[in-house]
Amino acid sequence: VQLQASGGGLVQAGGSLRLSCAPSGPAFGTYRMGWFRQPPGKEREFVGGITWRTGSTKYADSVKGRSTISRDGAKNTLSLQVNSLEPEDTAVYYCAADTRGRTSETGWALVHGYDQWGQGTLVTVSS
Repeated sequence: VQLQASGGGLVQAGGSLRLSCAPSGPAFGTYRMGWFRQPPGKEREFVGGITWRTGSTKYADSVKGRSTISRDGAKNTLSLQVNSLEPEDTAVYYCAADTRGRTSETGWALVHGYDQWGQGTLVTVSS
């Protein structure tokens, strides 16, 4: 199963974006899903995540208060809404799924806790 992220593009600073993530194959059981981003020349970093069954969320400090992650359990889709965009939000955004429960041990923010990854969608925020 592969994840497909969409919704990226060029946005002006102060604007908003909404990214979506959906599986390209059959639905799968998921413990937790997350959004990560990789700014140009930097490491991939955690943006936020959601525990699938409970709906509980966690966000990185860099986006907390201006981001919302939601999921549609019937469609196995994930969304990320980010408001008040800043040029520092420019990055390739990735969705990821933990289908094995590893993030219960590794924590939300580590890349290796997630075993399924989307191809990434580029978000460019212009000043």
